[in-house]
Order: sequence, then structure tokens, then C-alpha cells
Amino acid sequence: MLKSLFTRLEEIYPELVSIRRDLHMYPELSFQEVNTPRKIADFLKNLGLEVRTEVGGRGVVGKLRGGKPGRTIAFRADFDALPIQDEKEVEYKSRVPGVMHACGHDVHTASLLGVAKVLSEVKEEIRGTVIFIHQFAEEQIPGGAKSMIEDGCLDGVDAIYGVHVWSSLPIGTIGIIEGDAMAAGDKFEIEIIGKGGHGAKPQITIDSLVVGAQLVNNLQNIVSRKIDPYKPAVVTVGTFQAGQAFNVIADRASLTGTVRTFDDEVRNSIETNINQIAKSTCESSGAKANVNYIRGYPSLWNHPEHIQKAEKVAINLLGKENIKYPLPSMGMEDFAYYLKEVPGAFVFVGGGNSEIEAEYPQHHPKFNVDERSILISAKFFLSVLLEEE
Repeated sequence: MLKSLFTRLEEIYPELVSIRRDLHMYPELSFQEVNTPRKIADFLKNLGLEVRTEVGGRGVVGKLRGGKPGRTIAFRADFDALPIQDEKEVEYKSRVPGVMHACGHDVHTASLLGVAKVLSEVKEEIRGTVIFIHQFAEEQIPGGAKSMIEDGCLDGVDAIYGVHVWSSLPIGTIGIIEGDAMAAGDKFEIEIIGKGGHGAKPQITIDSLVVGAQLVNNLQNIVSRKIDPYKPAVVTVGTFQAGQAFNVIADRASLTGTVRTFDDEVRNSIETNINQIAKSTCESSGAKANVNYIRGYPSLWNHPEHIQKAEKVAINLLGKENIKYPLPSMGMEDFAYYLKEVPGAFVFVGGGNSEIEAEYPQHHPKFNVDERSILISAKFFLSVLLEEE
């Protein structure tokens, strides 16, 4: 059966490329997706699937009931884009100024729609039920996964699988990471309140910019001096804003940054340390600190049994020599929420190809992937489904 499904996928591959390119030309930002979920829902309805829209907000869930009894397996694809100007020179370049698919979510969507199409044509031969989760807003905290789960997208699901096209892996490969695969991601905002004044009279001010500079340095000591070196962690200050004129001492400054961890104790410790260091650094100079620590996605942990199934499928699909075992990523991914509810796995599908300039990293203005990754992703999903039967 798998061979015939693969043959059918290859027949509709041009259609899937067309879907991907349409999504790429007309991207929509997180929590602003209107046309994209409508296109997805219409496609699934035309296949005869049961379709729920506005799941958890803007999500779409399709259900295919097989003709034979069996388990319920879910697959997930995300469909939001990023606030980045597309700098590629291709015919399917984004038509929306300042917005582009710079992470491959268009590829994920096209591949899962392809899976739905080929399975809908043989549904009487399928064991169990297949759930197609098309998720909005993966790129922006709080994300779409959590609200979709709360709205029942995982009800009755026995296992879930997801893929992410990865430009750092070459086309024709799949990356497998057992256990911790992607980090928890948090955001912090720190407002420093000082006392402004004339640049020529610093002695009667509390310079928030200087305090902020000290704080940036002090925050770097958290990972190097407060965290077990065997437990990965990142504290990055991403923005530092203060002042409006060259001869004025700023009364306020603000910092924002991100924290990445795998271990919950480390995560809690870093949050505590950021609060303590911000307040003590400011108080030592007579300033005040307001800290807002925002918990983002949890770490993504691949269940051993299911990632091993995924590895077996990947080896059968591409050959042992084309299976990669990358280190865990400090990037975050709200697929982690699904894996906290039901067992499953998340894998990385290679999309890099320097011959077509598909070599730029995720979130780069020139990001692109080899579109054959659509086919590989879809074949992976189909193979996992039959392995789960």
C-alpha cells in the first residue's frame, strides 16, 4: 500500500508545489491569519473530510475516518509567517511587504495537505482515524498550539507527529533527536527608572543608560556562574533602548531578551536570578527596576518509543546513510505542548541545497528550501501512519 501512496504523492507533487508557492506569495503573520486557514479548510472539505475551523482561534482541524478499526494518529503543520522582508529573487517571492515565510511553514502545510489528499482517496483501506492539525501562530508567544489543545484538537488522539523543514540539513536527509530536542523559550522585559538631566551635570542624575549597561554585563554571569555547566542554558539581551539626545541623560532605559533552557530547575533559577540581579543592580545606583518575565513554550521532548519509530521510518525511506543526528536546538517550538499531552515525535527534514541558493538559515530574508522536502515530509507522514497501525 505504501508504494501506491508514494506513487500518488509523486503524481500530485506539482500541485503541492503550487500550493506552497501560493502560500509563500501571500503570507500572513501570527494571529492575523485569515485567508490561509480558509484555503486550508476549503481544500480539506473538498476531499470530503470532517473539518473544524476557528479551532482555538484560527486553527483548522481535519478528520479522516478510515474504513477499518484502529488507532487515532494526529499530524501537525503550522502556517503562520514572519515580519521579515523577502529578499529572494524568485517568481514566488512574497507579495506582502515586510512579511514572508522564512521558516518553512508553507512547506509543512503543503506536505500535510498532500497526505490528506492521497489518504482521502483510499480511506476505506485505512485503519483508524487520522487527524490533520493545521496550526496558526507558532512564531509568536503564546502560540496557537496551547489554545487548539484546549479546544479539543487532541481529543481521542493516541499519538502525534510533526516535521520541520531545516535548511541546515541537506535535501534527502532527516534529522532525529531523541529526548530533549528543542529548548523552552522565555522572554524578559526590564524597565530601568533613573533620574534624567543635563549631560553636563551627571552628578545630580541617576543615569539609566549606565545602569542598563552594567545590568547587561551582570546578566551574563547567570549562565557562567549560576548554572550547572552540564545543563544547557542561554540568556540573551536582544534590545537596549535609552535616551533621545546626545546631551541628555536618560531617565529611563529598557532591556528585552530571551532565555532558553531544557531543565525546569534551570529555567526557574534563571527567572529568579534575572529578577534579583535587575533589582540589585538598579538599587546600587539609586535606580529602580520593573521586571516582566514571560514564560514561553516548554522544551520539546521526543518520546523514545515514537522517535525510534520515526527513525526506523526515516531509514526505510532514505537509507541509514541519510539519517542525521543533530544536537538539540536552542530554538523553541510550540509542538512541545502537544507532546506534553500525548506521546509522539518531531523530526527535521532536510531542505538545504546550495545549488539553488537554499542555504540561508531559518528567519533569514533570503531563506528558501528545496521543494522536494515537501515530498519527503509527506512520505514520512504516510510511512509513520502505516507503522502506527
